[in-house]
Amino acid sequence: MKLRVIILAGGEGTRLSVLTAKRTKPAVPFGGKYRIIDFPLSNCVNSNLFDVMIVAQYRPHSLIQHIGAGGPWDLNRDFTGGVRILTPYKARASSWFVGTADALQQNFSFIKSGKPDLLLVLSGDHVYTMNYARMINYHLEKGADLTIATIQVPKEEAQRFGIVGIDSESRITSFVEKPTDPPSTLANMGVYLFNFKLLDSALWEDHIRQDSSHDFGKDIIPNLVSSGERIFAYPYAGYWVDVGTIESYWQANMDLLGDEPLLDLNNRDWIIHTRTEERPPVKIQHGAKIENSMICDGCIIEKGTVITNSILSPGVRVHSGAVIRDSIILTDSVVENNAAIDRSILDKRAHIQAGAVIGGRGTGSPIITIIGKNSIVAENMVIHRGAIIGQDVIPSDYNTMEIGPGERVQTKRLPNEV
Repeated sequence: MKLRVIILAGGEGTRLSVLTAKRTKPAVPFGGKYRIIDFPLSNCVNSNLFDVMIVAQYRPHSLIQHIGAGGPWDLNRDFTGGVRILTPYKARASSWFVGTADALQQNFSFIKSGKPDLLLVLSGDHVYTMNYARMINYHLEKGADLTIATIQVPKEEAQRFGIVGIDSESRITSFVEKPTDPPSTLANMGVYLFNFKLLDSALWEDHIRQDSSHDFGKDIIPNLVSSGERIFAYPYAGYWVDVGTIESYWQANMDLLGDEPLLDLNNRDWIIHTRTEERPPVKIQHGAKIENSMICDGCIIEKGTVITNSILSPGVRVHSGAVIRDSIILTDSVVENNAAIDRSILDKRAHIQAGAVIGGRGTGSPIITIIGKNSIVAENMVIHRGAIIGQDVIPSDYNTMEIGPGERVQTKRLPNEV
């Protein structure tokens, strides 16, 4: 029985705001040293699946650079398939991908090479740990044509997902994508195990339908359920997050910081592999106070600093007197003397000058402030909670020293000036 994994990694991720301005969602950094795609990739190798194809589309450059030949995941192995990245292309009789199903259909001549019996289709932008081997065994035991991994979600969140109805044998009897009034709380995880022939025919039938949006959740799965195929729900009860919004991305990072974290990155039986560069050990000066935080290699924490409930990626430098709370600081960012950062996300190489105040807290759900890649916040500026500073913003781009809640600032420079 030959199985091939297909990871859909073309997500534009507009709801992640400036974090996906120049990178696809699966390439967004996560948990200090990782990227989101490290989780499905690591799940594959930990499940002894070594034939992986990644279908990319939106701004794949960071993703391609990160994955390379697949060495960190032990996927640089031609004899078992290894990892291959299918980049966007436009043939004479085709257009750019218009949906997840269309992305597979246009690449199907590559996907079917070697004649796999089963195709495991995954999303590249979910954070979770899952043993796919168990799902494969379940699929074979059920004699299924398609198995869909499912998870129970809170009722108030159910309308964000595809909702599944099942019978007493876990056979799927109904499927509705993002219903306004969800009939249940059993959600589709975006993990699909297809018999090859079924996926081949389903993609082609969808391809020739002019009224289709060519999406798995909106078109492929509902049509297969209504046609009476043997489709079963595989129950999953572990940690799983679709980090599709700034709020879910921030919360998933915060979930790593509990005394008993919901997602345990220290589990030596299920290692999350990633590509890392050599950095010196963390340096923490006398008098710095760090609580309930994750600090990566190459960080320098100067004296008098307070860091609480935060994640610092490699190479971050925090100067004397700075205070960081409930925040995510990405690679090579700098926080100068006496700056204060609260419930915020700083993208790579952000520079917060002395005395600046970023974010804050209020009543209700946390509202996250975002500072884009390579942006500079001027000395003593105040950026209120929920504000968004785009990429490459410099002090001359601001019209005021105080940016209000929810306001957005973009650079005024032309692209060739950045």
